[in-house]
Amino acid sequence: MKDIVALHRAEFEEYPEIVAAAPGVVKLLGEQIPSSEGLVLAAGLSLEVWVAISFRRDSSLRFFAVDLGERKRGSTINLKYKKEDRWANYPKAMIDAFFQTGLPATGMNMTIAGDVPMGLGFAASTALQLATAVALRARQGSSSRNEEIAEMARAAESRFSGTAARIDDYLASACATPGAVTIVDLRAERRHALPFFDGDWIVVLTDSKVPRFSVANEAVQRDASIKQALAILAPSGKKGIRDFSPRDIDEFMGQLPESVRRRALHIAEEHLRVHEAEQALLEGDRNAFGRVLARSHASLRNLYEVSCPEIDWLQKRAMETEGVFCSRMTGEGFGGCTVSIMPKESLEEYRSRLDEYERIFGFKPTVHETGLEGSMRVVGQ
Repeated sequence: MKDIVALHRAEFEEYPEIVAAAPGVVKLLGEQIPSSEGLVLAAGLSLEVWVAISFRRDSSLRFFAVDLGERKRGSTINLKYKKEDRWANYPKAMIDAFFQTGLPATGMNMTIAGDVPMGLGFAASTALQLATAVALRARQGSSSRNEEIAEMARAAESRFSGTAARIDDYLASACATPGAVTIVDLRAERRHALPFFDGDWIVVLTDSKVPRFSVANEAVQRDASIKQALAILAPSGKKGIRDFSPRDIDEFMGQLPESVRRRALHIAEEHLRVHEAEQALLEGDRNAFGRVLARSHASLRNLYEVSCPEIDWLQKRAMETEGVFCSRMTGEGFGGCTVSIMPKESLEEYRSRLDEYERIFGFKPTVHETGLEGSMRVVGQ
């Protein structure tokens, strides 16, 4: 945090007036579910994005992304989405939204830094939006709740980019509290928090480094499969997959193509698994919780077909490590990361097991050690 103040001063020759942070997000269950379906179990990470802002007397907007070594410029007079601005569009969306709520349309200098891995499904762009939002909320003197900030950020991104954004990352990041997880109902667009298991646990994110070339196309295929399943299961259009039990779906075995049936079955079962995981959390039964996540991983591999040999290997090696009670793939699939939760003392053994991974698959995995301690907040003002 101190570094971003120094970096802002070096870049803009002035101290920031506000420094704010928002956490990245890891999804433990449900991230593959379509936006109108099911439940998502997520948690705010100790990995965060920070923004430092000073306000200008003119209409200029200047952005400095420390980790990328990139700079972008804009203006409050012509504030709109630009493809070439890439990462700068996220804070621009929030600036535009706050201007519409009455924040004076003055220029800004913004420095952005953080330790959330980018491009791996840990909501780095959402954290950037929310860090900007909480800083501007403080500037405005608003008393809006974090849930309202989450909805404001989601709406701003959807409006600014022209692409509908899901609410789960926004709620999980904006409402994160240390030592807790969040269950988001995608249909109701509501969330509730649950305390995580007592103990000195660490969250280990392992990047498989598998090149991913067709994730977007594969996601389109799975969305099409769900629509095809619903056309048969619920031709009236009034129900979703979550409204059918796994037995209901199996009764349509002769009418649903096998790949469509398997993918619909994964979603129906995943909805139930979130409820099972919630019960395990309430009862303090971490072994039951771990079994739920293991079944979810197997389903993602066998039914939804978004895993790969490298990810399966990492998940299996994690579960063979003493002390690890849950491990599962996370993110879009076809590579990407696993998430494993373990005591600190298990990390060395787990790392030693990864030496063989590079020999077998030819990729050197990257391990990110973190926790469930992040929260959206103003750090300095």
